[in-house]
Amino acid sequence: MNEPTKDRPEANGQAPRLTSLSHGGGCGCKIAPGVLAQLLATQTLPFPAAAFPDLMVGRETSDDAAVYRLNDEQAIVATTDFFMPIVDDPFDFGRIAATNALSDIYAMGARPLLALALVGMPINVLPHETIAAILRGGESVCADAGIPIAGGHSIDSVEPIYGLAAIGVVHPARVKRNSTARAGDLLVLGKPLGVGVLSAALKKDVLDRAGYVEMIDATTRLNRPGIALSDMPQVHALTDVTGFGLLGHALEVARAAGCGIRLRYRDLPWLAGVEALAARGIVTGASARNWASYGAQVDLDQALPDVARALLTDPQTSGGLLVACAPEILDDVLACFRAEGFSRAAAIGEVIAGEPRIVVA
Repeated sequence: MNEPTKDRPEANGQAPRLTSLSHGGGCGCKIAPGVLAQLLATQTLPFPAAAFPDLMVGRETSDDAAVYRLNDEQAIVATTDFFMPIVDDPFDFGRIAATNALSDIYAMGARPLLALALVGMPINVLPHETIAAILRGGESVCADAGIPIAGGHSIDSVEPIYGLAAIGVVHPARVKRNSTARAGDLLVLGKPLGVGVLSAALKKDVLDRAGYVEMIDATTRLNRPGIALSDMPQVHALTDVTGFGLLGHALEVARAAGCGIRLRYRDLPWLAGVEALAARGIVTGASARNWASYGAQVDLDQALPDVARALLTDPQTSGGLLVACAPEILDDVLACFRAEGFSRAAAIGEVIAGEPRIVVA
């Protein structure tokens, strides 16, 4: 269990648990993919893509960030991400939120340049020291990424919210999209799964210290391998796995590429203790909402464990990169992850010809 250090306000009874102030936490706060699709479908103004020929990536394939070509050598990558607390320690909350926001930059193969902080806090509920610790946590991650938090915006809100708007840069020819996977590609996942289950266990006060440490290590590890992966022409597609779960983000790749995807359940990496917790019924409400949104396009082998559906749809906060690459460079891709400390990166499936569906066996 996470026990706050004595010099932080929540250790002395001065502040409520951060997770008690939010109705959901981390990327589990995201609007369910089915609902989001309905909302976007109601937009009445068509997007005039022809009017912006230098907009390389927009909203058409639900990619991780927008990309705008500046010249033959540079393209700007822009994204934003923010959410409510997934943990009670304010410094850790800031770190997780910042790492998650920068992940979208790395998922496009880009190098981050700067960030702006997005801050909404119940200013009369949380001690100012707690809020300052959240901001310090975000700053520490950006410092690790080698970028400044150059500004931002804050509001007084009912629930605590923190995140970043982030800007990166990439060569236009090295942009990695979620829409360019090819039949025959292998799929590699950079981080183990199960963050949503661990966060649910934390909120129920049944997560032990070792589980908390493992969750923090995963969610605060920057997806830096994306930069090196951008230099590999045979890395055909790239995205990150966040609030829609592994199945949801794999399905985005399949839909955008017009291909199917086959996943091997036995090869999926899990954070320690996740499967046992899920078997006890400790899962998130977001996993059920995710399945309701896209389960009709997923085929699960009947021999899979009973918890498989909940785990495959588990919302990941600051999750791993999902890579589609040619089989002959699999070892190079795995070496790229290992070089950055991603010891659990694993090949988990392949892209197959056919309609956009996910098959898990």
